[in-house]
Amino acid sequence: MFEDLSSKFDKIFKFIKGRGKVSEQTVDEFMREVRKVLLDADVNYKVAKDFCDEVKTIAMEKNVVRSINPGKLVVDTITSQLVKLMGERRSELKFSNQVPSIIMLVGLQGSGKTTFAAKLARHLKSKGRTPALAACDVYRPAAIEQLKMLGEQIGIEVYNDDSNDPLKIAENAMEFCKKNLKDTLIIDTAGRLAIDEVMMQEVETLKKNLAPSEILFVVDSMTGQDAVNTAKTFHDRLEYDGVVLTKLDGDSRGGAALSIRAVVTKPIKFASVGEKLDAIEPFYPDRMASRILGKGDLTSLVEKAADMLPQEMDEEKIKKLEEKFNANKFDFTDFLDQLQQIKKMGSLSSLVSMIPGADKALKGKEVDEKPLKKVEAVIQSMTNKERNNPDLLNGSRRKRIASGSGSTIQDVNRVIKQFNEMQKMIKQMKKGKMGNMANLMRNFNIPSFN
Repeated sequence: MFEDLSSKFDKIFKFIKGRGKVSEQTVDEFMREVRKVLLDADVNYKVAKDFCDEVKTIAMEKNVVRSINPGKLVVDTITSQLVKLMGERRSELKFSNQVPSIIMLVGLQGSGKTTFAAKLARHLKSKGRTPALAACDVYRPAAIEQLKMLGEQIGIEVYNDDSNDPLKIAENAMEFCKKNLKDTLIIDTAGRLAIDEVMMQEVETLKKNLAPSEILFVVDSMTGQDAVNTAKTFHDRLEYDGVVLTKLDGDSRGGAALSIRAVVTKPIKFASVGEKLDAIEPFYPDRMASRILGKGDLTSLVEKAADMLPQEMDEEKIKKLEEKFNANKFDFTDFLDQLQQIKKMGSLSSLVSMIPGADKALKGKEVDEKPLKKVEAVIQSMTNKERNNPDLLNGSRRKRIASGSGSTIQDVNRVIKQFNEMQKMIKQMKKGKMGNMANLMRNFNIPSFN
């Protein structure tokens, strides 16, 4: 996520911080470089210009020329303005007092709208709400079947009927929600390959008759400047309430994320960061700015970890795990359990993007998740006695484990080496010598299997 942008900002910041003294001319030179970076990231030209002008004005007001540490002052100003550009604070969904609260999704075909509808329903369900989905895309082939399939996967009911009228389907879905005690109705509307008048009139009619508490514009972030132009066109007609950026995990440039709020003056409310139905994140401007600038997002990482703690993991179980850490008795059973918990937290690439310095260590490479399955297979081929006593793993045992897991002895050796690295990491954490996270990521590689 934003690898290109992060890398370029990192180079500029090193250049800025290396200057002991600056003049107004030097600040202009800095901001020209920043503007180039933003334009290369496909940020709207006016947004990039206004951003740089504002940073310069604030820096000069803070008397950066006479500052003891002018480079840090300029960098801090860029950081704070980047947060402001994306909205400063988290914007929550609004729910009406009437049942059901209606959330209507709009956007172009191919933006990931239907999948996001299911992701949002799953997210709201995890927060204690009782959502339902309404299949109102009566034009795209298999759209209704796709939504029904997704609904089955997350255990959420999808309303559809034989009508070809999206408004009638939505109104019937509202009655369904009232009768079945569903407090939220998410409406998946039709998209088009291009914006046309028929489509816009249809969503305007839905808005007028349904009075949704939220209208969310769903847009593919990888389309960059086109995403911003489309967002403005939709907003001019609908005055929607917020934006959803999909496919953000594949966006290395970041133009849409940085431009869209400034152009349409509406908050980004969610980001879709993967294909799985749990790959959805509330959008926090300060956290996203931190990722863009290569500082990671440990707050979101901790929240994900907390959300994924199994319900049965009570204080006693946590205490036992902590005791194992302290006694250096962390074994392969614990290792396997931790790997499985990590998998539940989302894609490894999205998790890595939250760790400060990790993106630089990996140099923008995609993290391959396939080796995790191989690691699991190797550990699961061990006996309980071997898992609890890794020192027992001699040559003959390793050969048997390789055969049972469909791998080679070299593969088994790599897994054991990785386990030993993790034990060393735990010791470093205990001693407060964990060091630079980027170096840790380099040394603690997921093994690569052919």
